Amino acid sequence: MELGRFWWWVVLVLVQSCISRSFGCWEQERLGLLRLKASINDLNSDFFLSSWNSVNKDSDCCDWERVKCNITTGRVIQLALDSTWAKADGYLNASLFLPFEEIKCLDLSFNWFHGWIPNEGFERFSRLGKLEVLYLNYNHFNTILQSYSYSYSTEIASLKKLYLRSNNLSGSIHIQDFEIFSNLEELYLGGNKIVDFVTIEGSKSLSKLKVLDLSSNNFSAQILESMAEFPSLKILNIGYNKWEGSVTTKELGRLNNLEQLYLHGSSIDKSFLRNVGVMTSLNVLTLHNCGLNGNLPDQGWCELRNLQELDLSDNYFEGILPSCLANLISLRVLDLSFNHFNGNIAHSQLSSLTSLEYLSLSNNYLNTITLSSFSNLSNLKAILSDNNKIVYETYSKTWTPTFQLKVFSMSNCSFNRLNRTPPEFLHYQYHLREIDLSHNNLTGKFPTWLLENNPTLEILSLRNNSFTGPFLMPYHFQPNITSIDISNNHFRGPIPTNFGLIFPNLENLNMSRNAFQGSIPTSFENLVSLKALDLSNNFFSGAIPEHFTMRCSSLTYLKLSYNNFSGQIFPTNFNLTKLQFLHLDNNHFSGKIPSSFSSIDFLSIDFSNNILLGMVPRWMGNMSNLGEISMAKNQLEGPIPMELCKLVGITFLDLSENYLSGSIPSCFNSSSIKHVHLNKNRLSGPITSAFQNSSSLVTLNLRDNYLIGEIPDWIGSLSSLSILLLKENHLKGRIPNRLCLLRNLSLLDLSYNKFFGPIPHCLSNISFKATDRKSDSGGISIFKNNFKKKSSFAYLETNLANMRDEELDDFYSFQLVDAKQEVEFTTKGRAYCYEGDILNYMSGIDLSCNSLVGEIPPKLGSISNIHALNLSHNNLMGPIPATFSNMKQIESLDLSYNNLNGKIPTQLTELTSLEVFNVSHNNLSGATPNRNAQFGTFDESSYEGNPFLCGAPLHTDCIKTGSPSIMPETNQLEEEGDSFVDMDVFYITFAVAYITVLLGIFTVLYINPYWRWAWFKSIDACYGFFVDLVVH
Repeated sequence: MELGRFWWWVVLVLVQSCISRSFGCWEQERLGLLRLKASINDLNSDFFLSSWNSVNKDSDCCDWERVKCNITTGRVIQLALDSTWAKADGYLNASLFLPFEEIKCLDLSFNWFHGWIPNEGFERFSRLGKLEVLYLNYNHFNTILQSYSYSYSTEIASLKKLYLRSNNLSGSIHIQDFEIFSNLEELYLGGNKIVDFVTIEGSKSLSKLKVLDLSSNNFSAQILESMAEFPSLKILNIGYNKWEGSVTTKELGRLNNLEQLYLHGSSIDKSFLRNVGVMTSLNVLTLHNCGLNGNLPDQGWCELRNLQELDLSDNYFEGILPSCLANLISLRVLDLSFNHFNGNIAHSQLSSLTSLEYLSLSNNYLNTITLSSFSNLSNLKAILSDNNKIVYETYSKTWTPTFQLKVFSMSNCSFNRLNRTPPEFLHYQYHLREIDLSHNNLTGKFPTWLLENNPTLEILSLRNNSFTGPFLMPYHFQPNITSIDISNNHFRGPIPTNFGLIFPNLENLNMSRNAFQGSIPTSFENLVSLKALDLSNNFFSGAIPEHFTMRCSSLTYLKLSYNNFSGQIFPTNFNLTKLQFLHLDNNHFSGKIPSSFSSIDFLSIDFSNNILLGMVPRWMGNMSNLGEISMAKNQLEGPIPMELCKLVGITFLDLSENYLSGSIPSCFNSSSIKHVHLNKNRLSGPITSAFQNSSSLVTLNLRDNYLIGEIPDWIGSLSSLSILLLKENHLKGRIPNRLCLLRNLSLLDLSYNKFFGPIPHCLSNISFKATDRKSDSGGISIFKNNFKKKSSFAYLETNLANMRDEELDDFYSFQLVDAKQEVEFTTKGRAYCYEGDILNYMSGIDLSCNSLVGEIPPKLGSISNIHALNLSHNNLMGPIPATFSNMKQIESLDLSYNNLNGKIPTQLTELTSLEVFNVSHNNLSGATPNRNAQFGTFDESSYEGNPFLCGAPLHTDCIKTGSPSIMPETNQLEEEGDSFVDMDVFYITFAVAYITVLLGIFTVLYINPYWRWAWFKSIDACYGFFVDLVVH
């Protein structure tokens, strides 16, 4: 009997199922969807709406992508058409949606519509009597409605939620604009340029409005007066507005029904905290990043006894927490992070907030915090106290907490030195979801007990500590863990073979900067959800296993740099189609770059310092999103492909230290490129018009090639250029004055070329100051969202969770942009490689080993920020400018192997930073500078090759030698009564006397004929004598 009843139920269910879906979607709606697709009239329609098939009439449109139907009626109830229309000048025809009479939710966001087709606009939605939610975010609408195209008697009564975020709405909006939305409950207008919301007292428009988002507009504090006209309003977001002016208690008192108020990112007057106490219904208040400072007032805000969530983070509050904090007995969430609070937490009223679930004290100046201070907070779920001083009890004074945490974050805390192990109380925590103990210098073995005690753990960060030994695996399956970061420790040995079996849902794994060795384990093929993997700076070896590249198809970021991997870059078969960041530098990979890479849309690749052969692939030019290419220090050959010119978004290009030949493609003119390294190749020909329009170019490194011709005049148009290295080519001509237009220049190397002519005086117009742009490798920060992690709020049921998820940039600790900006520059007689902050600090000019002539421009001495100047091995003459004493930061000055003369200026002894000084092999005279300060460290090699130079450290004594060219010090001349001959006076006197004697002889011969006859006779006799002498 029971069995028969069971089968009857089965039959009834099957019949009902067949009836409910026997008709599929309605034909009029199917045709309506096809008309929608046709109206898009763009290639995107085939890409996004490929399942909308007009050929197969049996295709059920309820199964089409972006379509949701009622499972009973088969009517379309939801359409998600966001990011579908690609035409930037599109206008929307609302009539296209009239066939969908039962539709409840319509999403048209991210289509960049400019407006509505006349008479086919917003008013058409009035015929969709079931429409409740309409998304129009991220379009270009500049008016809410087109009032001329509808009658105010027409209502869209069903609409409850309207999203108009990030459009072109500007100026004032009027409450009457929304009169047709009689039942609207939620209105989102954030991200526009609205300055005022005009309301009418007693108006019934928007009378049911509960949620209003006006964030990121241009409202002033007066907007709160208008908000009083919305009697049902419960949630108001006016964050990121100008908020000019102050607010009185009277204005705030009219909002006493408001429950949630978001003012984040606005410049709030401090008086607001004193007046806000009248908003008695308030349970959520966020003042994050409002520029507030000083001590927290002890009145006003403390009277909000219903307040449950309070965010005061990212301000400039200081002093101790006021005692009135104890009044907030309902408080569940308190965020005080990123302020200047000080004092002892143990003496504050925090312990009396027994309802507290979330507490963030990170980045303050609080005195030493003991974890037992929180022992009374039994409801606590999250503690964040990064960058504070923490003292936790020793083993003899352990305490058992009354709370069970979900989030514990104490990174970069100065734990007491007596105990450098994880806090003991963590042994009693069993519900942790996220734990961060990074940057604490903790020691010991890997804390496996943390994973075993907390089976729901999702995020574990132990980076930058001193943990040692092998990576110990927990005994049990850990399906909830999505992120592990143990980078920068002292772990060693191989990765356990069962790693991928224990952590099958891992999304982010960072094991870099340890001493791991061996190969990538086979079990990594189970990490099918893995998005980011960093194994760099270890001792791994072997090839990249095929099972890994075939199964881990979600991988977006892969960094294996600085290991001992070898073989082909990837196996022949791989399935890493989502890979965007691939960094394999400093390994032993060999062979050619696989052509199969051409199907991957890379953003950044780094294959530098391997043993790669062949040519630079032409298909790289088809990767439209490729922003960084680094393939330096390989054995690549052939020309630079012209196809690379198509990479208009590229920011970093490094093909240095290969065997590339041919000329530089003249089509290189990306406006976004910042750093170009083509040095140490076999490139030839002139410097073409390549990079002529690269206004963002910071580094142009073409040294050590076979380039010919002159420096082109357009070089002066590169206004951002900071590093120009053309050393060791075959360039010639004069150094162009247009170089002086490069006001951001800080490193200039033109050495070992064939430049002639004088040094441009205008080089003194360049400051050669430090700049952080030199080490900035470009950046692809826009793609960080691929690795965004949960906000700590997300583990709690809070209203701030969604808000802070949008506001905070919490990302996993992976360096997404890894291109290394490294520059070689010769100074102090040696070639140094500069990178990072040192590169930012370094500045210098190297014009050595050319054929420059003329005097050294004295104006060069005004470059006070320069650290190195090398003018050696030229044909410069004249004196050493005394103005060089103004180069207060100079560390290396090389003027050797020129024709400089005169004295060495004594003022140079004021250069206290000078480490290398070389004026050897010139024609300098006089005494060497006093051996004071830095000049006491220079040996004979700094002065040799100047025969008229004397004094220590040379072996020629200025006093004992009688050479007229040896000049004593000025004070010696005064003491000895000018006993030494002044050579300048001597030469002038001798010339005058010589000319006087000659004039006298000619005068006598002219006046006296006898003497004239005798003179010529004697000359004739002497001439005959010499002739006879030569003949005989």
